[in-house]
Amino acid sequence: MAKQRRQARGVGPTGKGVKSARSNGCLIAGIVAVGIALIGCTVTYALLRRQEQPRDERRVELVVAYSPEKGAVFRELVDGFNDTRPSLSTPNKDVIVTPIEIAPDEMAAAAAANQVDAISPDSSIWLGEVDRAWDEAQGTDTGLVGDSARYMVSPVVIAMWRDVAAEMGYPERELGWQDLLRAADGNPQFRWSHPSANSASGLLATLALFYAGSGTTRGLTQEIATSEETLAYVARLEKTVKHYGEGELAVMEQVEARGREYLDAFVVQEQLVVQYNARDAGAELVAIYPSEGTLWEDHPLALLEHPDRTDEERLAFQLFKEYLATPASQALVLRYGYRPTDLSIPLDGADSPIRAENGVDPAKPYTTLQVPGASVIAVVRNAWRHTKRQANIYLVVDTSGSMKGNKIVDAQTALQTFVAQVQGGQDRVGLIGFATRAREQVPLTQVSEGREMLTQAIDRLEATGNTALIDGVDLAYDKLVSLNDRERINAIVVMTDGKENRSNTRISALTGALGRSAQSDLPIVVFCIAYGSDADLAMLNAISGAAGGFTRQGELGTIEDLYKTLSTYF
Repeated sequence: MAKQRRQARGVGPTGKGVKSARSNGCLIAGIVAVGIALIGCTVTYALLRRQEQPRDERRVELVVAYSPEKGAVFRELVDGFNDTRPSLSTPNKDVIVTPIEIAPDEMAAAAAANQVDAISPDSSIWLGEVDRAWDEAQGTDTGLVGDSARYMVSPVVIAMWRDVAAEMGYPERELGWQDLLRAADGNPQFRWSHPSANSASGLLATLALFYAGSGTTRGLTQEIATSEETLAYVARLEKTVKHYGEGELAVMEQVEARGREYLDAFVVQEQLVVQYNARDAGAELVAIYPSEGTLWEDHPLALLEHPDRTDEERLAFQLFKEYLATPASQALVLRYGYRPTDLSIPLDGADSPIRAENGVDPAKPYTTLQVPGASVIAVVRNAWRHTKRQANIYLVVDTSGSMKGNKIVDAQTALQTFVAQVQGGQDRVGLIGFATRAREQVPLTQVSEGREMLTQAIDRLEATGNTALIDGVDLAYDKLVSLNDRERINAIVVMTDGKENRSNTRISALTGALGRSAQSDLPIVVFCIAYGSDADLAMLNAISGAAGGFTRQGELGTIEDLYKTLSTYF
C-alpha cells in the first residue's frame, strides 16, 4: 500500500518527478461536509441506481469519475475498453467500467463517500486535495489516493485570435505574459481572462504568473512568491483582467457562442484550441506558449483506496489503466488533440491534429515550469486573492409577488451562498431589489466589513408587487457609472422569475447604455439568471449580451449552484 501511494504522485511532462499536494491549502475547503449534495443530478441518479441494483457476482464494476472537459474522449476510451469484454482470470469475472462526469472540485466528496472507485480529474493537483479532504475528515494521514497513471497531457496556453497575436509580433517572436500586459496597458478595451484559482487551469496559470514575476522557472518558494517585486508584477497583470470564471470549458462555450466579441485572449489547455480550430476550419485561434514558461494539465487516472476496496476492483483498475496505455488508446487520445504519454507516438505525424494548421506547435512549450510544493501552492492562492482584480458587484434580485413561497426562500439561500463565496475581502457587494419599483437595499459595501449587513438584508427580502426588471438593472448601472471606478471589475448579477411589466426605463435605452459602456474604459458586465420557465429569456439575453456577459437558466434545485458559479467570476 505504501508503495502504491508513492507511485500515485504525478510526473510532469518533462519526465521529472513532481510531488503532489497532500495538504493543498483550501482548494475545496469543506467539500466533504457538503458531500454528495454538490454532485449534479445525472451523477446522483447514476450513483443511486448503482446502490439500488443487487450486486452481480459474475462481474466487477469500476465506477470512474472524470472531469467534464474531456468527456468525449474519456467516454470513447471507456466504450473501447468495455467492448474488449475484459475479465479477471482468477476469479473468472467480467469487468465493466462505468464513467460518471463530476467537476474536479467535487470529486473529493464522491471519493470520501465511496461513491466512485477511481477518478480522472484534469490535474494531479486534485489528487492531493482528495487525500487532504479524506485525512481531515477521518483524522488520519494515510490519504485515499492509491495507484495512478497519466494517459494524456496538455499544456496550459494563452489562446488568442490570430490577428491579436499578430499585432504583438506573432509568429516571428515568442510572446509571453509581458506582451499580454503591454497590450492591456496600451488599450483599455483589450479583453482577456483566466479562470479563478479554484480551477486547475486558473491555478496553473496563476502559478505561471508568480514564476514570471519572480523571473524563475523552478524552485518557487513562499519567500519568492510573496516578495514585493513578485506581488507587484502579478497585481499589475491581474488588474487588466476583464473578469475571471469557473473554468476553461465555460470560456470555450462562450467563445463558441459569441466568437471575437467575447474576449481577445484567454487561458485554456492546448487541446481546446486544437478542438476549436479543427471544428471551425481556419485556425482563428492560436496557442501562445508563454516565453516565461508554462505548466501542464496531466489528466491522471487514480484508484481510490477506500477501506472497502476489494482486490477484484484493484485488478479491474489495473486492466483499465493498461488499456489506456495501449497504442490504440494513445492514438485516440492524439486524435482528440491531447498529447499522448506514449512518447513513441510522433506529434508531427500526418494524422496528428497538433499542427500549425490548428494554431498549435508540437515543438512547444520550450520551458516547463516546476509544480511547487503544497505549502507554496497554498501561499500563492492566498496571495492571488490580494493581487487579483477587485470587483464592485450589484446583486439585483426579483422580489415581485411571483417570488412568494419557496422561490424567495431559495433565492435568499442562493444570494447568501454568493456572498459567502466572495473571498476577496476588498470586493464590494451591493443589493438591489425590484418589484413594483427598484430600491437599493444595501449600497456597495466592502465584504470584509459588510458581510453581516448584506446577510441580514437578504434575510429581510419579501415578495410582493409587480416586476420592474429593467429599472432594477438600470439603477445598478447608474450607481456603477456614478462611482466611476476604473480599477475594478464592475458587474451586475440579476435574477428574475418572470416578465417585465412595470419599468419606466425602455429596454432599448438600457441595452444601448450597456453597449456603449462595454466599448468604453468603464465596462459594466451583466450576468443574468432566468429563474424558472416563466422568465423572459429573450430580454435577459439582450441585457447580458449588450454588456458582455451571459444568461443562465436555473430552477429551484440549481439556483444556488448558479450563484456559486457566478461568484468565481470575481
